[in-house]
Amino acid sequence: MLKKLLIPLFFTFILSAELSAQKVESSSYKTAIGVKFYPGAISLKHFISKDRCIETLAYSWRGNRLSGLYEKYFAIPDFESLKWYAGAGAHVSLYDKNYYNGASFIGADAVLGLDYKPEGLPLNLSLDWQPSLDLGGGNGFSANWAGIGVRFVIE
Repeated sequence: MLKKLLIPLFFTFILSAELSAQKVESSSYKTAIGVKFYPGAISLKHFISKDRCIETLAYSWRGNRLSGLYEKYFAIPDFESLKWYAGAGAHVSLYDKNYYNGASFIGADAVLGLDYKPEGLPLNLSLDWQPSLDLGGGNGFSANWAGIGVRFVIE
């Protein structure tokens, strides 16, 4: 089971390293790391262009889950520090033995949210909704994944 978690993590690391080598600036920050509350995840956001980013989420809830999202950002007129975003991605769920007999599933994710970067502070806040679908079983469709993200801006 550890092998199933390490392989996607390895590819996420390689992709992040490759994207970090590119000098692309976002409108207010480039990379931020922190937490997303509900169900509780480590979150890494990295902009690959001015209005597009990738987000990696590592959850530990009823087992482990690794999600990767591709997000497109949109301006909100008269609110320079606040943007809205939408995106899609995928996840790998590795349930513990008390849920679905410890089975593993892949799935699809969507995301819709708001992103706020206060000017002059190394802080990023977000509020989003992330419906997901475990393919082949697991939770099936789940519309109750939503969260508040609090991240420290690295660059």
